[in-house]
Amino acid sequence: MTRTVVLGSGIVGRAAAWDLDRRGHEVTVADLSAQDAARVGEEFGISWAQVDVTDAGSVDAVLAGADCVVAAVPYLYGEQLALAAIRNRCHYLDFGGNPTIVKSQLLLDVAAREAGVAVVPDCGLAPGYANVLAAEMIATASGEQIDVQIRVGVLPQQPVGALNYQLAFYAGGLINEYAEPCEIIQAGVATTVESLGRTELLDWPGLGTLEAFSTAGGTSTMCHQYEGEVRSLEYKTIRYPGHGAVFAALRDLGFFATEPYTAAGIAPRAMLVDLLTENLPSGGPDMTLVGVTAESASGRRELRVEDRSDRRFSSLARMTAFPTTALCDMVASGAIDFRGAAAMHSVAESGGLNVELDPLGIAPIEV
Repeated sequence: MTRTVVLGSGIVGRAAAWDLDRRGHEVTVADLSAQDAARVGEEFGISWAQVDVTDAGSVDAVLAGADCVVAAVPYLYGEQLALAAIRNRCHYLDFGGNPTIVKSQLLLDVAAREAGVAVVPDCGLAPGYANVLAAEMIATASGEQIDVQIRVGVLPQQPVGALNYQLAFYAGGLINEYAEPCEIIQAGVATTVESLGRTELLDWPGLGTLEAFSTAGGTSTMCHQYEGEVRSLEYKTIRYPGHGAVFAALRDLGFFATEPYTAAGIAPRAMLVDLLTENLPSGGPDMTLVGVTAESASGRRELRVEDRSDRRFSSLARMTAFPTTALCDMVASGAIDFRGAAAMHSVAESGGLNVELDPLGIAPIEV
């Protein structure tokens, strides 16, 4: 039986632990809070442990004897946790999202190969599952010049609060996506554009008019991988209209700055993260929208996914955790024989681009 450790017992870690247990893994969920880890462990009848991911000895103790580790903790810890997995010779997957951290993890390719393990950042929804769909479209384009557009959003099922938005995950990660440069391919060349720009309106059946704008991390490593092979490739985040303009104004007023503000001695971004965490609604029914389109001389393809929260998990938790646990299961079982360090879509491509989610009722439809 595969022994898998889930680091973090929040909404995504909890869903990952449940699905890995459902898939037959021997699961241990670990968290800095013993109380939170115990709560998830007792809920699903799995093992639990306390861990401090900033302490190498604590991490090593939890990973000893493990076959795989899924890290559901903030992206800041990604490089050191990937190194710990290599040190303990276990496969490593996380939800990525920060291009700088992911690049440092991919530099561990040789070390991962020597240890006989897979290091796979940028799993989850976007980056992650949406990129797998995009890579499948590129692979079937038969060498034609192709334009690929990825649109993804996790939204409350009904607009809520001052921003028509509820906090779906760590506010610091949200601001990171809104602050970092966005990698795209334009006219066949990899380049970057500013976040919160290139806004477009789109119509989604049953939901009416939504907006989509550039955010960081969603293209994962695809721009460098497919530069010169595709004509254009771009990722945008879907929100209810007006959301992007509010955050662009906050950025322009200096609220994304990470250095302490002289007058107050407080970093504006840290304050903004605290205020969003305290004041944005959270926990209501949510939904995930994924739209991936590809256009070439042969025509246009579009794949869409619409997922809604169920009684057990939020849609964000489902759509982030389950692609990752599916890939973890395929790597652990040998269905995908990959060793080294690469993002999710590249690893899935080595196994035939088959990340199976249908048993959970999540599957793209062609429109």
